[in-house]
Amino acid sequence: LLKDPRLIKNKPVSQQETLMSIFRRNMLMVDPPDHTRLRSLVSKGFTPRMIEQLRPRIQHITDELLDTVQHQGKMDLIGDFAFLLPVTVICEMLGIPTTDRQLFRTWMQATPDVGAEPGQEATTSSPIEGMLNYFKALLNEKRVHPDNDLISSLIRVEENADALSELELLSMIWLLFVAGHETTVNLIGNGTLALLRHPEQLRRLQNDPALIVSAVEELLRYTAPVSLSDRRWASEDIRMHGNLIRTGEIVLVSLLAVNADPQQFHDPETLNILRQENQHLAFGKGIHYCLGAPLARLEGQIAFGTLLRRLPNLRLACAPEQLVWNHNPMLRGLLSLPVTF
Repeated sequence: LLKDPRLIKNKPVSQQETLMSIFRRNMLMVDPPDHTRLRSLVSKGFTPRMIEQLRPRIQHITDELLDTVQHQGKMDLIGDFAFLLPVTVICEMLGIPTTDRQLFRTWMQATPDVGAEPGQEATTSSPIEGMLNYFKALLNEKRVHPDNDLISSLIRVEENADALSELELLSMIWLLFVAGHETTVNLIGNGTLALLRHPEQLRRLQNDPALIVSAVEELLRYTAPVSLSDRRWASEDIRMHGNLIRTGEIVLVSLLAVNADPQQFHDPETLNILRQENQHLAFGKGIHYCLGAPLARLEGQIAFGTLLRRLPNLRLACAPEQLVWNHNPMLRGLLSLPVTF
C-alpha cells in the first residue's frame, strides 16, 4: 500500500484553505512531480554521510543534557532529555535559535494533527498562527542575514527562481522541524520505557554496547514511534484481499500492525534486541520514506548508549499504568516519563 501508485497524496478535491493546510504544502503531503522537486532541495543535508558528521555534536549535546540532571538523581526523561536532544539538533541544522526550544514545545502540544480533516482541526488557531508568524519572521531575518544552515539554503534556492513559493518554503520549514524531532522524542521515550519493562533486554544491552544498532532497530519496530502512515486517497477503485477501496476513499496504514506481522517477524510481540531479520516500516516505504531516518537512528543510538552508560541504575519512578500518552493517533508517545537513577 505504501508503494502503490494508485494511492495518492494530493487531495482529489479542492477544499477551503485553512491555516493548517499551509503546513501541508510539503514533500510529505504531495505526489510527483512536486514531491520530487521539493525532496531534492533538502535531501543532500540528510544523507547518511552528512548525518554521520553530526555524531560528535550530538554526543556533546547528549552529555550536556545529562550533566544538567545527573546530580538530581531523577528527571522527566521526556521533558529533560528526549525532547531537548532532537529539538536542539534540528534547531541548529535549520538555524532556529535553541533558546526558543520550549516555545516550540508549547506550540506543538497545543497544535492538532496536520493530517486532520477540516472540521476536526483545533477550535483555536493561536498555536498555529504563533508558529506561522515565527517562521515568517525567521525567514525575513535569514534573507537579511543568511547563514550556513538549511533555512538559508532554501532561501538561496528561492532566490534562484527554483519555483519555491512562499507557502512551500513555510511548509518545508515546518516539516523539517517536526519530522526532525518528533519521531525521535517518541523513539527515546517509548524505547526507554520498553527497556525498563524488559529488564533482561536492558541488561543485555548494558553488558554489550555493541548491540546498540540492532537494539535501536528493534525499538523502532516494537514501540512504533509513528503508529499510522499519513493519509492517501484512492485515485481509482482498488480491489485488495477481497475488499474494495473506492475512488476518493482515504487509506491509512497501521505501521504498528505491520511491524507486528507474524508473517514477517518471528515472535513479533517479543522485544528482542538481537533480532536480525528486521525489515520494519517505522520510517515508511517508497518515495515518501522518511528523509530524517538516518538522523533519528543516530540520535537514538547515541541517546540510548549514553543513557545506559552514564545512568546504569535507571528505573521507572511510577507505575506504568500512571503514565500519560498523547492523543495523536499518528505519533504515539509519552507526555512524561519520570525516572530515577
